Amino acid sequence: MESNKIREAFLKFFESKGHVVVPSAPMVVKNDPTLMFTNAGMNQFKDMFLGNAPIKAPRVCDTQKCLRVSGKHNDLEEVGHDTYHHTMFEMLGNWSFGDYFKKEAIEWAWELLTEVYKLPKERMYATVFEGSEEDGVPFDQEAYDFWLRFLPADHIIRGNKKDNFWEMGDTGPCGPCSEIHFDLRDEAEIALIPGREMVNKDHPQVIEIWNNVFMQFNRKANGSLEPLPKNHVDTGMGFERLCMILQGKKSNYDTDVFQPTIKRLADMCGKQYGVDEKCDVAMRVIADHLRAIAFSIADGQLPSNVKAGYVIRRILRRAVRYGYTYLGFNEPFICWLVAGLVEQMGDQFPELRAQQTLIEKVISEEENSFLRTLATGINLLDDVIRRAKAEGKSQISGRDAFLLYDTYGFPIDLTDLIAHEQGVEVDLPAFEKELQAQKERSRNAAAVATDDWVEVMAIDQSIFTGYDTLVDEVRIARYRRVTTKGKSYYQIVFDHTPFYGNSGGQVGDVGTIEADGERVAITDTQKENGLTIHITDTLPSNVEATFRAEVNAEKRQASANNHTATHLLHAALRKVLGTHVEQKGSMVSPMGLRFDFSHFQKVTNEQLREVEQLVNAAIRANSPLDERRECPIDEAREAGAMMLFGEKYGDKVRMVRFGESVELCGGTHTSATGNIGVFKIMTESAISAGVRRIEAVTGVGAEKVLYAAEDTIRQIEEFFHNSKIVPAIQRLIESNDALSHEVEQMRREQISAMAEKLAKACPETNGMQLIARTVDRPTEFVKDLAYNLRATMPRLVFVAGSVAGGKATLTIMLGDEIVAAGVNASQVVRTAAKEINGGGGGQPFFATAGGKNPEGMQKAIDVAVELIKNELNK
Repeated sequence: MESNKIREAFLKFFESKGHVVVPSAPMVVKNDPTLMFTNAGMNQFKDMFLGNAPIKAPRVCDTQKCLRVSGKHNDLEEVGHDTYHHTMFEMLGNWSFGDYFKKEAIEWAWELLTEVYKLPKERMYATVFEGSEEDGVPFDQEAYDFWLRFLPADHIIRGNKKDNFWEMGDTGPCGPCSEIHFDLRDEAEIALIPGREMVNKDHPQVIEIWNNVFMQFNRKANGSLEPLPKNHVDTGMGFERLCMILQGKKSNYDTDVFQPTIKRLADMCGKQYGVDEKCDVAMRVIADHLRAIAFSIADGQLPSNVKAGYVIRRILRRAVRYGYTYLGFNEPFICWLVAGLVEQMGDQFPELRAQQTLIEKVISEEENSFLRTLATGINLLDDVIRRAKAEGKSQISGRDAFLLYDTYGFPIDLTDLIAHEQGVEVDLPAFEKELQAQKERSRNAAAVATDDWVEVMAIDQSIFTGYDTLVDEVRIARYRRVTTKGKSYYQIVFDHTPFYGNSGGQVGDVGTIEADGERVAITDTQKENGLTIHITDTLPSNVEATFRAEVNAEKRQASANNHTATHLLHAALRKVLGTHVEQKGSMVSPMGLRFDFSHFQKVTNEQLREVEQLVNAAIRANSPLDERRECPIDEAREAGAMMLFGEKYGDKVRMVRFGESVELCGGTHTSATGNIGVFKIMTESAISAGVRRIEAVTGVGAEKVLYAAEDTIRQIEEFFHNSKIVPAIQRLIESNDALSHEVEQMRREQISAMAEKLAKACPETNGMQLIARTVDRPTEFVKDLAYNLRATMPRLVFVAGSVAGGKATLTIMLGDEIVAAGVNASQVVRTAAKEINGGGGGQPFFATAGGKNPEGMQKAIDVAVELIKNELNK
């Protein structure tokens, strides 16, 4: 059965059981601080399990894009080395929100597997939770009894907390689970060792395919469990593993999910899959990582050096490294695999097709960058290895290996591989110690302790009233204390609120709450798990009071003006640059705005001026806010509303229109565009491949920019005593260029004269023409002098010391014949540099070192000369 039909059969089966088929949520999580990526099918339903969001349908099913590369569920290092671990994978799932429970979940799982997919019953095993005294959870007798209706007792296995109690993280919804395992081994192997003995033993042919989680509890911050308001069912079946079984393969990578990519890779590199294990691992890694990278970019997460972006960059670089090391790819290659992936999966996941060009360009740029890093890293590693050998060592220090890894991004396993090829070892325990020390420093810097919520009153959800009012009477529903870096603050949830929580790029509101003469400042407002979280340094004395909540009107209005300006900017960019322009990120605050968008070249000054003019024309048009808060998604689509990839939209959306600009948006906006006043672009720049950034200001902020520009122009006019400043500046530049040319000519003449003088005073002695001295000249002068001397002195040994600004610089230049005799300037300078408390390097014929001890310069020169003499006398 083809993979597309396997997926379709699952969804149709549960649709026939009264489930609503819902689309996959984005793989990149934006509004949950506990998660960077969707790592399970249930993530998008987390708020429903916690009771923080209304249940729209009691039964749903979907196929969910998941990524497991960080945190508790981390499969990255397994990927490629076995047959079934992946970074990005599809999770087929069905859910019950307070509707059916264990009986129906088990019955339907059995029906689908045996009657629809026709899997042999005798090869299946089920696990049930054995219970936990520590948590006060008994053996799951109920699930066991239901399984006895379909399986013999020896095919039902009691599992421990590690395998049969599912938890999404350190806190949150959890409960006992019942896994379904399948035995793929041949009959002879099964006869030797029964399948039940292989369950959860990491056997590649006895694998878990489906997990039925029975959500009953919420894990609190103190580790205890509390019952959820209602019992739920959360199931997840690994799509790739199911395809392996139904297609009769022994590896997920042999199915039609991965084989098209692997075959394209084999054609590109000229190597056959299935011949060499190292090449096979590389192809599996790349075929897997391609999907993780492409789907992440399609969902709006670009590679970067922070948080989720860093994870994606690490995955991409891992794929590049395997291709570079084992498949011989020295140029970008992953970008050429995207088209095939889009053809294969673009129908089920249309965001891939829509974002194909961006995905290809981003990957290509990242590959080029990392291939340059690899080349640099290999040169640095060669230097480290040469130094180790010169010092008689057979091992690279963990510190050096960590420096390559941490500073230059050079992978440790590649360091280990190249070192072995050159006959030296890497001190891996010392490297690991350095790595753990760095992680500990990061953990300590980011340590956050969060208390459990204290519930004051029960609410279904916190309603936002801030579209209509900035002042409201509210009550505290719950609160908790958070401690970070030794300082504490409080998070408060109100029954309803006029405060806008940070989301959609717009910063959160600030303001006050007041009751019984006590006023408390709200310093920030955030969104978390569907709740609006109000930040305050002080908890009100009476948490049960009714409070007057008031948003800072001036800052809200400024944010609203800037948010509306981003909509007008988006529309203008699409008009000037083309409809390929799509928002890739934004930041809106009272101070200004930042807007990231897809575009593949620098926006010209003329285009920026046209965009700015269009936005200001829209402001002058004073178009009123046209808002529909409960607009059906289909109507919004028909109205041409901009919908952003990577965003999860419900059946009802808020549509915001200002003239020609129509977008789906939950943020706050000005009542009419004229309130914005004026719009001024400050900068335009590239932030990654295929993504540009515009920073702009409006209103009073734009006025300040214009006034500052006027002041600068006046100062320049006064300086030149001339109102025609452009010609005056041009004359100044021309004069400066002429003077600079004269100075450079004089410098060259000085260097030439000094070189000639030194050469004449330097007869050949002991097979070399030695010039060793301090030079009272800048470092660049000394370097040029050294090259001038080398041009006419094949047996030159030039060792010069210079001091500038309290920093000592040692320069060594060797003639061709000296280098041919085996002297290496780079090795010499490293040793001599110790006398000036410094270090350096370079090439065999030329090297420099800097240090903080000028007093040791003469000693450094003497050491260098002695080392060179010894090398020549060997």
